[in-house]
Amino acid sequence: MSFDFKTVTDRSHSDSVKWQRYRDRDILPMWIADMDFKCAPAVQEALETRLGEGVFGYASPTPSTIEAAVEAMERKYAWQIQPEWLVWLPGLVRGLNLACRAIPAEGDSILTLTPVYGPFLSAPRNAKRELTRIPMIRDGAGWAIDWNALEAAITDRTRLWLFCSPHNPIGRVYRRDELERIAELCLGHDIVICSDEIHCEMILDPIPHIPLATLSPEIAQRSITLISPSKTFNTAGLACGVAVIPNARMRMAYQSASNGLLADVSCLGYTAFESAYRHGESWRLALLDQLRANRDRVLEFVQTDLPGVETTPIEASYLAWLNISKLGLQDPVAHFEAYGIGLSGGREFGDGDHLRLNFACPPQTLEEGLRRLKQGVEAAPGQ
Repeated sequence: MSFDFKTVTDRSHSDSVKWQRYRDRDILPMWIADMDFKCAPAVQEALETRLGEGVFGYASPTPSTIEAAVEAMERKYAWQIQPEWLVWLPGLVRGLNLACRAIPAEGDSILTLTPVYGPFLSAPRNAKRELTRIPMIRDGAGWAIDWNALEAAITDRTRLWLFCSPHNPIGRVYRRDELERIAELCLGHDIVICSDEIHCEMILDPIPHIPLATLSPEIAQRSITLISPSKTFNTAGLACGVAVIPNARMRMAYQSASNGLLADVSCLGYTAFESAYRHGESWRLALLDQLRANRDRVLEFVQTDLPGVETTPIEASYLAWLNISKLGLQDPVAHFEAYGIGLSGGREFGDGDHLRLNFACPPQTLEEGLRRLKQGVEAAPGQ
């Protein structure tokens, strides 16, 4: 079966957060992690069938939906999870915030590696917890953990690690030896690790994704793993994800932290979740082919057409992390908006020398975005 990733869908006057930012302005949005592809036909068909029922009351996961989650983790990662480990969430950002409320007590500290997706930085602040940031380092062509800085930053107050795997925005897939070292640190220092693995089904290179919790029963008991098909299948607006928490006491604390604060997952969210995991695999594989082609085009364009801009290998997802430090820009986001392209500012990820570009769009859209990007680079003071 073939799928259409070439047709441009006009979202400019829809309810899309991505496109509303620049409504009625000639600025192409390539910022928030939201694809401009239609979701998998199997997901859309399941939603249409559910809509046909005409009744949309309060919902909870059916045995079939729970089974789909359990079977997907077994099939994809040989990860045998139990149904009672699942805590259903209306989005994984909520999952990060709950971890910061449930695990560290007042006076405890949370750590994370930067640059990183903005909610990793804001969730500790929302919970009034101290955050320790450990900057990653450039290692050859890519990024690496600064193990010396990391170990030096851990204290007896460090209780929670917010971990992003694969890592957004740098597109890094962590290898087994790295994960084992992370697990060893957590076990040795009594740290709980909350691993956001929402990008795990968009690995572009032949590198396996390894859920951190699968390394050993011991690290599983100290882990909260956040998963959802929403990024991969472009159903984030339907708001359905799950936290996998094997430790019963920790799971109870996590659920208690949400009391009175979170909306329930909607019936359509559960429908999209189940249909994506049960029937979306052929579409996902075709999506990866398009993302690889787009990724390769971006990397080639940066190298040949954007002097002064650098990037690193993109092993996963659809986000390019562009180093624009040589361009001499005071306000990089505003500068490129003036040339018709909207990018994510690096400061929100903890690194003002970069911008993030979302290349999950039809090739025609990507080429127009790159054209505008080039105009902005050529007009930069540092050129």
